Amino acid sequence: MASKKETPRQKMIGMMYLVLTALLALNVSKDVLNAFSVVNDSVLLTNENYSRKRIGIYKDFENNYSLNQIEVGPFWNKAKKAMVLSANMVEYIENLRDSLISTTENVPFDSAGKIPLLKLQTRDNYTSPTNFLIGNQEDGSTGKARELKNKIIEYRENMINLIDPKYRNQIRLGLETDGNYIDVSGKKQSWEFYYFYDVPLAADIPILNKFITEVNNAEIEVVNNLLYAISADDFKYDRIEAKVLPKSNYLFTGDQYEAEVIVAAYDTSQSPNVYFMRGVDSLPVSRKDQATLISSQNGRINFNFPASLAGIQKYAGFVSVKNSSGSENTYHFNSEYLVSQPSLTVSATNMNVLYVGVNNPLSISVSGIPGESIFPTISSGTLKPLKGKEGGWIATVPSGSRQATIEVSVKINDKMRKMGSEIYRVKNLPDPVPYIASIKEGFVSRDNLIASGRITPKMPNDFEFDYSFQILSFKMTMQRGFNVNHYESKSSKLTDEMIAQIRNTNRGQNIIFEDIVALDPDGTNRTLSPLIITIQ
Repeated sequence: MASKKETPRQKMIGMMYLVLTALLALNVSKDVLNAFSVVNDSVLLTNENYSRKRIGIYKDFENNYSLNQIEVGPFWNKAKKAMVLSANMVEYIENLRDSLISTTENVPFDSAGKIPLLKLQTRDNYTSPTNFLIGNQEDGSTGKARELKNKIIEYRENMINLIDPKYRNQIRLGLETDGNYIDVSGKKQSWEFYYFYDVPLAADIPILNKFITEVNNAEIEVVNNLLYAISADDFKYDRIEAKVLPKSNYLFTGDQYEAEVIVAAYDTSQSPNVYFMRGVDSLPVSRKDQATLISSQNGRINFNFPASLAGIQKYAGFVSVKNSSGSENTYHFNSEYLVSQPSLTVSATNMNVLYVGVNNPLSISVSGIPGESIFPTISSGTLKPLKGKEGGWIATVPSGSRQATIEVSVKINDKMRKMGSEIYRVKNLPDPVPYIASIKEGFVSRDNLIASGRITPKMPNDFEFDYSFQILSFKMTMQRGFNVNHYESKSSKLTDEMIAQIRNTNRGQNIIFEDIVALDPDGTNRTLSPLIITIQ
């Protein structure tokens, strides 16, 4: 660090110190020692100028913070820490200087700092200051100079740590303590001896004030660097355009169109790269190799992909662009869009019917809205989604209902919106038709009748839904001579007695299956129409 180029201020301070040491080497009289007062006054004036400059820098910093607290906040916090560190360091050096004057002049500490250098009676005394600052050890480890050195090292390290490592080689803090210090004979000296051994009070005071100057310089260097770093990585642009960002391009009657108008800036001389991936919420830079790369032209980026799947589709990525310092910044983005299947709705107004006690399949959809955002309700009964079928629902209605209203709401932008309703008539299922040997009436052979063995209920041919009924009992009636005989079964099957009677029937004889009781899907018993067949 000692070989780095010095600032003009540091050069001036160094020249003052050279004058100081030269005067000391000449073993000059008190009149010449008084010249140190001129040097000290110059250093004090420099410190006053630094103080005014510091106020201006911190005011600029605070103004930047008030305009953009999020971006400037971390830098402003570091600047305030630099302020505290520097104020504590200056206070320490001032107390050390006043303690030195108090000890040498034998005056109270509180009044020592108020005595001008020319008014000091012992300004040519170097014994007492040397004992105070160097102590009784040859390396100066027991004097206040060693404590000062350690304080300077700690302060310098704390200030450097406030600076981003990539900018540390740009600042000149001064306050070096590890230089190659030698005396007039060429013998190597410690920092403590170099500055304070056998140095009169008149020279010690401007030397300590010179360290205050270096602290002020270090503070300004650090705060200026922090202020610069706020915008060092900012993106520079040469084109500004107004952009409209609609909240949604798909609206329903009664909705409000909402959009945000922003000013977008970009650099037409750059061609940033865009990396994106579909089906993800975010794309970290570490997955760049798995993403799709798109190159831009004139600072603008356009990309497209096919809408092959219905529903909400997501994508994410980042833009990689060089900042003014030449390094690359990444700006992440994510979005989603909705893909809907083309839809057509055709309905028969007289067929809005729901049947009691059975699962009534429904298809419910709203154009432009994904299925997971559709929420239907029913006024009477229950409504449940049909698994495995997009937009499929199952409605059940209880007996006693005459109509049911299905109301559909959708969730758009985290808000529920009613889309409309449909009124359905509620009816009982039609009675099934009883069959035996695959016929509901007409001729049948004895063998086929016996082989069938049971009565089977079937829904009418013009009824599109397939619901099952269970035959609980029936009665078989046939005539022999002038006698009419009845035979009962407590199930859907022919009894052994019925089969025996069928075997003894004659061709052309009628058999009537009547009082057929069936259990419908909602648990109600129904009596079906009679089944009349003729033996072939």
